[in-house]
Amino acid sequence: MVNVSIARRYARALLDVSSEAGRIDAVAEQLSAFADIVAKNPELADVLHNPAYSRTQRAQVVEGVMKLIPQMEAVLANTLRLLVDRNRLSYVPDIARVFRDMADARAGRVRGSVTSAATLSADSLAQLKQTLQKMTQREVILETRVDPSLLGGVSAQVGSILYDGSLRTQLDGMRRELKQH
Repeated sequence: MVNVSIARRYARALLDVSSEAGRIDAVAEQLSAFADIVAKNPELADVLHNPAYSRTQRAQVVEGVMKLIPQMEAVLANTLRLLVDRNRLSYVPDIARVFRDMADARAGRVRGSVTSAATLSADSLAQLKQTLQKMTQREVILETRVDPSLLGGVSAQVGSILYDGSLRTQLDGMRRELKQH
């Protein structure tokens, strides 16, 4: 069971320190990169999370992974070393997610995802992003996905709000309406 309050405390502390240095976005990017490296390598994750390995062994592995990230921010390197010392490495993915959310909130950004039946052109994506920014009054960072089952149209989720203009949803709505009559 993951304790989100622990992840939030570390993320908030890291945000405060990286804010003083003016390096929030760089730290967010590097922390996500570190979490991705660990997530994509099961053997590495095992060393970092398995209590059978000593703290020294985990520290050596963390130092090795940090070398894979070019010009790692000192505040992040110190935080990762602290997580090793306190046996909190298992919280890195949650800390990365919470940190990114806090950094986005501080910068007035919101993340969203767009799902379409086919790959969107750069112009269509830019227009959609601009429309979502007007609706949310915030900078929108979009992740795109393709789902052929939508048949046509676009479905966008920004924060907790879903904007569904997919053909599949429209057809389902028509089907429900026809069944009622």
